[in-house]
Amino acid sequence: MFDREYDVIVVGAGHAGSEAAAAAANMGSSTLLITMNLQNIAQMSCNPAMGGIAKGQIVREIDALGGYSGIVSDTSAIQFKMLNKSKGPAMWSPRVQSDRMRFAEDWRLMLEQTPNLDFYQDMVSGLIIEGDRVVGVKTSLGIEVRCKSVVLTNGTFLNGLIHIGDKNFGGGRAGERAATGITEQLVDLGFTSGRMKTGTPPRVDGRSLDYSKMIEQPGDEQPEKFSYSDVTKPLIKQRSCYMTYTSTLVHDLLREGFDRSPMFNGRIKSLGPRYCPSIEDKINRFADKDRHQLFIEPEGWNTCEVYVNGFSTSLPEDVQFKALRSVVGFENVKFFRPGYAIEYDYFPPTQLKHTLETKLINGLYFAGQINGTTGYEEAASQGLMAGINASLKVQEKDEFILKRSEAYIGVLIDDLITKGTEEPYRMFTSRAEYRTLLRQDNADFRLTPKGYAIGLATEKRLKRMEEKQTKADEFVQFFKDTSVKPEVVNPILESKESALVNQSGKLFKIFARPNIDMSDVRQIEEIENFIVEHDLDREIIEQAEIQVKYSGYIEKEKNNADKLSRLEDIKIPANYDYSKIKSMSFEAREKLKKIQPTTISQASRISGVSPNDISVLLVYMGR
Repeated sequence: MFDREYDVIVVGAGHAGSEAAAAAANMGSSTLLITMNLQNIAQMSCNPAMGGIAKGQIVREIDALGGYSGIVSDTSAIQFKMLNKSKGPAMWSPRVQSDRMRFAEDWRLMLEQTPNLDFYQDMVSGLIIEGDRVVGVKTSLGIEVRCKSVVLTNGTFLNGLIHIGDKNFGGGRAGERAATGITEQLVDLGFTSGRMKTGTPPRVDGRSLDYSKMIEQPGDEQPEKFSYSDVTKPLIKQRSCYMTYTSTLVHDLLREGFDRSPMFNGRIKSLGPRYCPSIEDKINRFADKDRHQLFIEPEGWNTCEVYVNGFSTSLPEDVQFKALRSVVGFENVKFFRPGYAIEYDYFPPTQLKHTLETKLINGLYFAGQINGTTGYEEAASQGLMAGINASLKVQEKDEFILKRSEAYIGVLIDDLITKGTEEPYRMFTSRAEYRTLLRQDNADFRLTPKGYAIGLATEKRLKRMEEKQTKADEFVQFFKDTSVKPEVVNPILESKESALVNQSGKLFKIFARPNIDMSDVRQIEEIENFIVEHDLDREIIEQAEIQVKYSGYIEKEKNNADKLSRLEDIKIPANYDYSKIKSMSFEAREKLKKIQPTTISQASRISGVSPNDISVLLVYMGR
């Protein structure tokens, strides 16, 4: 049936698998995407949204490298919000509410228009291994397909078990069967596996809700977009979300079902995402709180289905229904389906290299929830990197790795490989020590040249980025070169209760004051003329403002990153024998043997490896 050998086979077509397949195919590798149901490509299994705190930065990075998630997020958006705008730009995070059906449709259509990409619907039940190398996959129909590399992106499907109250049944997602065979084979090959849990809230009929009792949550007045490309446009119209609250009555009704909860009666033994707890977990852990926020999110432009964000639960369906009917605005609610929890197999990611290739099997890559992460964005970024590296390996080119100082994607992968995870890993801005450098506004400056160099980002994208960078740099230089007289600037400073000046000075110094923003300095005629003459759009103006106002912080962080990058440059030989270093602590030797770090910098981030251990290692390496 398959009379050819593929360069790359991607197993699973969720967010990780879709990005992996697109990346490998766009880089010129013959690629086969195998999934259990072609109707569910890039399905939003949980919330109908992309982006958010730190996650929005990841989507921007995927887009800057040449991935698809940013474009699809724009084309399927029903609302745009820039979160944390009241804080510094390192914290600004774009987020879109999505049309769930359109999101999946747009992803599928983009994939179908991607050269070098084939599709097949079947369950992959095993890998074909020869020696220490993967050479193909086997499906449940007994079909064998040969290839040079495989990317596994199985999501929650590996031996997935769905829980609703005291009922449980096999499944990878509501209405879809679990995938079997792969975990058992990988364990036989020497891999370590574990179990994790995640959950999802009920979906309800929006026609049965009373929105007049809730607080409206509209999108931004001037919505932006995710993709740096010119193929998408900002939203003109938007749909609102709404907010309501639980109450002590709701909590009491939920507690009545705790004895039937799989979370509390021992049926679920695995750990769930700490930062996205179920409603019963919130009531239990935060017993002093008499209410919790619920965000009511529409599932699309035209559907009446609604996602109840904040009410993730695995309680019995009758308990869910009774409690939700006691929420303000939900008095007459009708269910589309109850919430549920799902347990699934994952593989601790310390078994991977930074390329996401497994250490045990050559040519085998893991991406997404199989690595213990949670979230569409985290999965998509891993899929992108695994697809890139699988393609580069087949083409016998250098591997592609992003440093922690270069991208949130670099932080994510380094955290997984170096520290591992025993609970679903979610990205936060606090995880990135260089977050002032890794802003959502400059992902194209950071990554588009890299994406272009590996053959993923197009030349058109690169030129667009270079033009934007040139214009922003020229605008910043204009502030450095241009002086302003006291009589021009003092009325502005006075209106902002800022100290007046008594002599002419550079605009850069005035603009750098924390209480002076772009709308203030645009009152100065020379600045407004420069903007008009050079046709500067909002994106470039904002970029220049950030570079002026945060120049000190950015420079300081760059210097710190440069210092630490010297440790990144000190490579540790492959299969280094740590057992000979007797003056190093036993724990450090064991951790280093297990993780096999590739640089001194990575070794220094391993839990249990002290600065003294690193000093000893440097001595033994002759440094």
